Amino acid sequence: MASRLCRAIRPIASFARKQLFQQPAVAQLAVQRRFETTDAVPPPETRPTVRPHDPLVKKQLTDFGQYVAECLPRFVQRVDVTYLDELEIMIHPDGVIPVLTFLKDHTNAQFLCITDIAGLDVPTREFRFEIVYNLLSLRYNQRVLVKTYTDELTPIDSTCEVFAGSNWYEREIWDMFGVFFANHPDLRRILTDYGFEGHPFRKDFPLSGYVEVRYDDEVKRVVVEPIELTQEFRKFEYSTPWETFPTYRRIEAGEDEAVPPETTEPKQ
Repeated sequence: MASRLCRAIRPIASFARKQLFQQPAVAQLAVQRRFETTDAVPPPETRPTVRPHDPLVKKQLTDFGQYVAECLPRFVQRVDVTYLDELEIMIHPDGVIPVLTFLKDHTNAQFLCITDIAGLDVPTREFRFEIVYNLLSLRYNQRVLVKTYTDELTPIDSTCEVFAGSNWYEREIWDMFGVFFANHPDLRRILTDYGFEGHPFRKDFPLSGYVEVRYDDEVKRVVVEPIELTQEFRKFEYSTPWETFPTYRRIEAGEDEAVPPETTEPKQ
């Protein structure tokens, strides 16, 4: 009974399939679906990725910066919001500890993590060094940059008592720029070798340095000695490439004249 029913329905199904695939759009869609896979890779994005600008976030950061300036008017000198919606607070060097303590302990801030301390050297300024504290608030998912300034002789208070993670960051600033941090528990060089003279990230520090380190086979140890930039004598020829060929080379004193190139006259 079932076989008879299948034989009766089969012509009807084949006729309906032919009528369906006679339509070009439906046939093309069916072919696409046939070869379509579930793990197909989407086409690559060709449009440039632009960070969306949120006016509300910028207004909130501006209001918070003004609030910090009103709470600490003695130390805060300027407040800006960058184009990347990051808050920058410029402070007096004496206000490093009060301002960072305020940003860490205030309920509306809670910047409990210090991610980095950066340095900048601009010799043309009166206070050539700029110190930038990068703070992160996990509670509000926000960052703030606290900037201050100093010179070669004026120390800055260490922030190790506020953020324990400032220890190695301040040692790096001292090693690279020579900025002294007062009340630091262990202010030693951290990147350069023992007995290193100078601070490499200063603009007046030469690129080659003052000393070089090498292994001496005679004394069987590593020695530190003044740098010697020695190289073999080289004579630079500034002639054009066409003058390097023998035919067109310039005649030097004591050499025979160059043979002129052979010219073939056209036959008459």
